[in-house]
Amino acid sequence: MVTTTYQVQGMTCGHCVSAVTAEVGAVAGVSDVQVDLATGRVTVTSESPLDTNTVRAAVDEAGYDLVDE
Repeated sequence: MVTTTYQVQGMTCGHCVSAVTAEVGAVAGVSDVQVDLATGRVTVTSESPLDTNTVRAAVDEAGYDLVDE
């Protein structure tokens, strides 16, 4: 398993957390998504390393922005 942390901008409430969790959780190979609303950090556990653009597209679909670190 691989754990990767991303920074997401624009989340302000529980609905935001649910939307990001659902979209990122639907990415192939993802087994767990943990969102820290206060910091904007999204920790993703997956079977293998994920393509950042795939995660970016999922976050975008949820209506938020993945911040390049």
